Amino acid sequence: MSTNAKEIKQSDRLKKLRDLHIKRNEARVNNHQEVIEEDKQMKLPSNWEARQRKAEWLLNDDKLREDAKEKGQDYNRLRLLNMTAMEADAIEKKKKRKNPDLGFSDYEQATARQYNRMITNMKVDMDAYERQRDKLGGAFYAEANTYLHDKVKDSKECIDRMVDDLEKQIAKRNKFSRRRTHNDEADIDYINERNMKFNAKLERYYGEHTTQIKQNLERGTAI
Repeated sequence: MSTNAKEIKQSDRLKKLRDLHIKRNEARVNNHQEVIEEDKQMKLPSNWEARQRKAEWLLNDDKLREDAKEKGQDYNRLRLLNMTAMEADAIEKKKKRKNPDLGFSDYEQATARQYNRMITNMKVDMDAYERQRDKLGGAFYAEANTYLHDKVKDSKECIDRMVDDLEKQIAKRNKFSRRRTHNDEADIDYINERNMKFNAKLERYYGEHTTQIKQNLERGTAI
């Protein structure tokens, strides 16, 4: 083999070694990036992807609603016209599965149901969410020892919305817990308000069966 052939062969080997070295470095970098991304995904909440899809859907829904409003169209009607049978069936099944009030079990669950009712009709302002997250940095995901005093200031719109909601709750509570008027002509057969309610409950369930006994006791003719 001539000297030139040896040099060419050696040059080809060096070139192949350089290519293999470059590919190995690229694979190492790619693997490192994939490990970092996988670790980041594992640290996210389990429902992160579903929340992201919901946020994107809400933003797109708001945009379509604004476009329909500018064109003078009824967005709800357009949405129903463009809805597929599968989407309509899924929405109907979800409504049937949903039971917003399972009855009172404890105060924690009652508070959770009230919170879910309050946020049902609230729209998420993703721009404000992103701005506040950028502003607070790591303190945005507050923990037990996170200091947030003077870092977060509620806007006037948020305060007004909270006041309106509290006034609605008070009005609703007053409607269902109004105090009964006292009847001066009614018989006084109780010693306090709690005993009065208990006696009224007894009268409601057993009154028709004990009327004669009660009358005999009042006349003094009971055996």
